[in-house]
Amino acid sequence: MKYTYTGIEVRDLDRAIRFYTEGLGMDLLDRHEIPATKGEVAALRSKGSEQILELNWYPRRRYRSGSELDHLAFDVGDADVDAEIERLVKFGAKRTRATEVREKYIVGFAKDPDGVWLELYKART
Repeated sequence: MKYTYTGIEVRDLDRAIRFYTEGLGMDLLDRHEIPATKGEVAALRSKGSEQILELNWYPRRRYRSGSELDHLAFDVGDADVDAEIERLVKFGAKRTRATEVREKYIVGFAKDPDGVWLELYKART
């Protein structure tokens, strides 16, 4: 087996697409209706990554504040972790705890507008 994508349920598909495309720089690959659920799905991917993030919206919400998912991780490259978290706050994210300087990484955590935990990190040089 090969891991191919992460699917998360969102309350507002337009808001989630805006957050992940404008806030995190992901590309929207596809968006379409799901006839079986009468909902919608959108697929996104970061430049240079093979991993897909699937955003699912259902008219009969099953949503439980992102509690089914641990977190999504994003390597910020040369950017400042704190600055990137503060930028995401402008798109509706909430900082969850102080940025940590670990042995090999600088790591910060936030929640997206639907409560899904995000880890932003960069390697220490």
